[in-house]
This record gives sequence, C-alpha cells and structure tokens, in this order.
Amino acid sequence: MEKSDQSIHNICIASIKRSTRKPYDFKWTRFYEESADFKNSFPEIEIELSDSELVICSTVIDKDNFSVLTTQKLITKENGILCSGDFNNAIDKGYGDFKGYVKFNEYKREPLTFGLIQLNNGNELKYFIETGSASMVMIHGVRTKIQTEGMTNVQVDRVANIWTRKLNKE
Repeated sequence: MEKSDQSIHNICIASIKRSTRKPYDFKWTRFYEESADFKNSFPEIEIELSDSELVICSTVIDKDNFSVLTTQKLITKENGILCSGDFNNAIDKGYGDFKGYVKFNEYKREPLTFGLIQLNNGNELKYFIETGSASMVMIHGVRTKIQTEGMTNVQVDRVANIWTRKLNKE
C-alpha cells in the first residue's frame, strides 16, 4: 500500500526532533512542521511540488546553493545547477564530515559538508549538510525517508505516533 505524503512527513519530522538538540535555530538548516513555511521563508526558491507533496527539511545557503527534502524527492542546487531524484530503492551512501571535525584552518571548522544517496538508476545525488548539531536534521530526514520505503503505511503511522507522544512528554 502506498504511504501518504502526510504519513511520511509526520515520521520524518518526529525522527528529526528525536535526534536534534534544541534550540533549532541553525544558520542554514530548518525543518518544516507546516510545508508552507518553506515557501514563506524562501520565496526566491522555486521548486515544483505535486499536489500532495510536502517539504520536510532544507539546508539553504542561498538561491543557487541549497538542498530540499520533500516527501517524494530530494532536490539539490549546487552552484546554480539543479539536480533531483526520487527515493524508490534509494541507498544511503554517507554523510561526509557532518561533525565538522576536519578544520580548514586552525581556528575554524568546515561549516558544510555533503551527504550522498544512490538512486535506483545508479546515479548519485549529493545534498548539503550543515555541520555540527544542525547535521541531524538533513541526515535523519533523508535516512528516515529511505527507511519508510520498506515500511507499510500502518507501520509508518504507528512509529510516527509513538515518537511524537514521547516527544510531547519531554
């Protein structure tokens, strides 16, 4: 049975909240409990969404460098070049130096890295990850979206409800 976009959105947001430290005030990375918040935050970024498709999270550096995870696809624009792919049988390939441990000089760490997924057709798709605590947003959004591909709609709803209840108790 096909999972609804709302179910996928709910489980991804619950997963992100479970694994990301508060406050959620990162420089480039956000998640969206309401999909319309993306459009309101970044009106200069135009992405095509189907009627039921919802925005889950994003890392937006500027209008020519961003990644957006939706309930149906991953979209990355790097140096003005737009790439996207759907998650049917996608494989998680890694998250780069998401902790930001590799220093680019002795006083600063790299603020961004790239995650990577392999699409069903064998192509690889990079996505921006803000390093440090913010990294958990894109990592868990993408990881959970891939994991939902092997779950039933009932399983997705149950897990999302359990995680949301636990988060609300905290």
